[in-house]
Amino acid sequence: MGRGGSCREAARVFGVSPSFVIKLMQRRRLTGSVEPAPRGGRRGSRLDAHRSFLVAAIEEKPDQTMPELAARLQAGRDVVAAPAVLSRYLIRIGMTQKKTFLATEQNRPDVALERRLWRQRQRQMRRQPGRLIFIDETSVKTNLVRLYGRCPKGDRLRGDTPFGKWQTQTFIAGLKVDGIIAPFVIDGAMNGATFDAYVRTQLAPVVELGDVVVLDNLSAHKSPRAGQALADRGAWFLFLPRHSPDLNPIEMAFAKLKSHLRAGAHRTIDALWQAIGSICDLYSPDECRNYFTAAGYAHE
Repeated sequence: MGRGGSCREAARVFGVSPSFVIKLMQRRRLTGSVEPAPRGGRRGSRLDAHRSFLVAAIEEKPDQTMPELAARLQAGRDVVAAPAVLSRYLIRIGMTQKKTFLATEQNRPDVALERRLWRQRQRQMRRQPGRLIFIDETSVKTNLVRLYGRCPKGDRLRGDTPFGKWQTQTFIAGLKVDGIIAPFVIDGAMNGATFDAYVRTQLAPVVELGDVVVLDNLSAHKSPRAGQALADRGAWFLFLPRHSPDLNPIEMAFAKLKSHLRAGAHRTIDALWQAIGSICDLYSPDECRNYFTAAGYAHE
């Protein structure tokens, strides 16, 4: 072509279509180059113009449903958007679906003061997280199953679980920065006598000099005999502020425990106990430290 050849001749030589050569020459005349134009990149959404409105609506009422948000968008901006479209758009701009329930009592002035003082104490705790042991208990049942599944649209997904003859046990354990210690399962609910026996026979033998055992501020936990059992080992109890399970990192470990138990759907006490024993081996030191870090007891 540089020697006067036609576009069709060039197309025949290079094995391409004449229209491709024609467009290439047009690009060269317009831009001085035959380099291809940039491609890709995310296309904008018509909802971009209403982003601030949607974010403000979510911040005002975080738990509203997508149909409710769609109705609000239509009423406030006269814009019609399907709930599914809104959901995808919120995910794209970083608004994920989540919710953590906290006790309403945390808003009381006396409890709020206790929590502020605890947050200040956490700065000292972060210096030696290896000395901290967080303990708590949670109920485990023989009717635990996964709550959700998938099936064809329009069909009802049916599952089964014991309705009136399940058995409830209580699992109690300690969380250290590098693992789970003193796991124990008891028959029925926790009370003062049972907690006292747990501390004396399971927890106290594995604590070390200078350890601090942190736990919920419950009357069943305030056992003089349990406290003496720790004191004999050079350790002591430290009670969390009232109504503050969110300050106990073992709650995150228990969430994993419940998830695995739901997946197993164990129907006998023996199977439940064996499953709990195997699950306790799944907590790696890195994972336990992440629990501490997320709750504010270890540096990132």
